[in-house]
Amino acid sequence: MAQSRRAVVIGGGIGGLTAAVALHRGGWDVTVLERAPSLEPVGAAISLAPNSLRALDVIGLGEEIRDLAAWQGDGGLRTPSGRWLSRTDADAVAERFGGPLVLLHRATLMTSLAARLPAEAVRTGAAATVSDPGDTDRPARVSTPDGDLEADLVVAADGIQSAVRRALFPDHPGTVYSGFTTWRVVIPVPGARFASHETWGRGRIWGSHPLKDGRVYAYAAARTPAGERAPDDEKAELLRRYGDWHDPIPAILAAGRPEDILRHDVHHIAEPLPAYHRGRVALVGDAAHAMPPTLGQGGNQAIEDAVVLAHHADDLAAYTAARLPRTTDIARQAVRIGHLNMMTGRAGVAVRNTLLATLSKAAPLLFLRSFEGIADWRPPQQPYASRQTPAGNR
Repeated sequence: MAQSRRAVVIGGGIGGLTAAVALHRGGWDVTVLERAPSLEPVGAAISLAPNSLRALDVIGLGEEIRDLAAWQGDGGLRTPSGRWLSRTDADAVAERFGGPLVLLHRATLMTSLAARLPAEAVRTGAAATVSDPGDTDRPARVSTPDGDLEADLVVAADGIQSAVRRALFPDHPGTVYSGFTTWRVVIPVPGARFASHETWGRGRIWGSHPLKDGRVYAYAAARTPAGERAPDDEKAELLRRYGDWHDPIPAILAAGRPEDILRHDVHHIAEPLPAYHRGRVALVGDAAHAMPPTLGQGGNQAIEDAVVLAHHADDLAAYTAARLPRTTDIARQAVRIGHLNMMTGRAGVAVRNTLLATLSKAAPLLFLRSFEGIADWRPPQQPYASRQTPAGNR
């Protein structure tokens, strides 16, 4: 009987757990090493587009997550006064790309992923580094405080400040500041009923989205110097920046507490890596292609990475070939969108808003074109593990 191959996953976030599940389903002996004391995610909600939902179909999780879809009816883009610049219909999105957009808490997704792994597969409080990437003739070696592990494959899912990335590609410049900071919160907002929306101001945006569990996911972004923080607390900072914007923004701010609000500066990889692998080590997610959140594709691309890596686990050059061009294009598009929605000039913002409103009226589905080639992606292998897959996905 052939000996099971061993994979070590460094990082227990969404990309790392998805890769672990995909490899486990393929017969690999998988160990996940997460440096944090638990798998509780640092973050709030995540938006899963049809492309990542199809990837989750591969590991049998797609239908479970689709059932959590909360976006129904119209949503769209607004100005701070509340005027709609464009409207988007959820049914039109699902019809065009073969599935819905699902918004859920990151903890929900991570719990579902972890449940598909053996209990002993995940080790928390376990910092890890790659001491030897290995090659065709020798295994990779991962160092931990409890000793070294040898692996036929190492998945580096250690995030935007990836130590593994720096070790594999020491001459790469790493990440750059994207020019803006973000705030995120998931809270109950009594009596809140509204359509999902994103609101674009001058150098500032806000998004409000209802979740299926009754809570509200809200986020904001603004151009600020790197490292800047509120002189009092982040709720007070949000009130200063967004307190006079349209409903339901004031109600959401009133319902939140300072300790509910997460703030993080945004960084991205501006210069693509030369490859997403070296030796027996492969990078996934932010470790490989950190991008601004302006397209909502960071987590989606990590999930794609994971299932494609499991498919090409015996040929990491094929993994790089499949993922590097696609993720580079999407990251560049996210940077361009960031420049558009973070415009600060009064005249430029007026022109931008006029064009958006005009195009929305002339061609309501025009804005969906920006997701063509992204949301219509399909995994490299079938059949999927999900027992039921929407017709548009087959």
